[in-house]
Amino acid sequence: MLKEGVAWGVEGVRQMLDKCKECGWSRVYWRVLDGGRALYKSNLLQPMGAWDADSFWTPQSDADKALLFRFTPNLSEPQRAALVKKFTALDYAHFDPFAEAVRYGHEIGLQVHAWVTINEDDHGWGLQSAFSKLHPQFRWRRRNGRTYRSQLSFSFPEVRRYKLAILEELLSGYNLDGIFLDWIRTGDVRDNPQNDTAGIADYGYENPLLETGAVPDNSNEPWIRRRAEPQTEFMRAVRELVHKQKRLVPIATLVGHPWHYRGELNTIDGNLRGLLLDVAAWADEGLVDAVVAAGYYRDGGNAELAWRALREETGGKVDVWTYAWVPGSVADLEQSVGVADNVAARQILFWEADYIDDRVNAVELKEAMRKRAAER
Repeated sequence: MLKEGVAWGVEGVRQMLDKCKECGWSRVYWRVLDGGRALYKSNLLQPMGAWDADSFWTPQSDADKALLFRFTPNLSEPQRAALVKKFTALDYAHFDPFAEAVRYGHEIGLQVHAWVTINEDDHGWGLQSAFSKLHPQFRWRRRNGRTYRSQLSFSFPEVRRYKLAILEELLSGYNLDGIFLDWIRTGDVRDNPQNDTAGIADYGYENPLLETGAVPDNSNEPWIRRRAEPQTEFMRAVRELVHKQKRLVPIATLVGHPWHYRGELNTIDGNLRGLLLDVAAWADEGLVDAVVAAGYYRDGGNAELAWRALREETGGKVDVWTYAWVPGSVADLEQSVGVADNVAARQILFWEADYIDDRVNAVELKEAMRKRAAER
């Protein structure tokens, strides 16, 4: 919606989905949240649009200005101002892109799933959820006792209910084809790193967890699993909610892997210890239908290694997809398909669709993608 030549409104939604269809893709995972804001017509969340006065794009302090420059060294001040102007012009309060995406996607034969950044209550900074602003007592806490700026802890029943209400709103309001829970994206980048030097999560020290009497020793497996239990409890509630629907709604999740990183290449020690996600338990209990490992690798990791690790972690009990960036060439496409074929993955999650517009060889690439999709 920020690109030149893409109209805001029905026309723009159709234009984007037509391009997805041209690539031979069968499913579109449509982002419905940005930070703590809604990209659909919500009664629970503020609509996306203008960022807060103090934001990633409009930093107020010298330290924050330096951080912005480190993340976007090639973006000039006029370019940043132009971006802010574009964001502000997107009127999600009066137009619901997700509703049109579901309607038109079904019309042209596409499945449309809701991509929900369930673990994110800000993005960069300046898109903090109203719930997080109103309830700072429910935020993550570090081992040293310092709280995070936006991130909400699932150890609080109030947070689990709030997050579940978002999913209820989506399921009741849209004839969507599935729920995709993105557990990777988190919150205010000024809180990075979110893990200690060993890659263990430096959050999960909130009162409900400490009050159990468990000793906060990260070499102690029961303590680590205790910190992951609130997320599993939430996933149980999600599965129960989905089972109540009159239609089949698959649940897929985006998670980590042993080579995962967050932020500026900060080490993450896998799902359980690094992200406090007991993905093995999710698979054992049938809480998810599919999982995919996010495509961020350090220390020699790659898409195939991440797939194999996640397959082992889930014990072959759920579908595991490969993750790939939208290819820049036919050779890139063949490499991604080769990885998927090598591990017998049934689906490739391509991130992210708008990149297809940037390819100078887009016509050739789309033709190759259509051919490969037809073969699978």
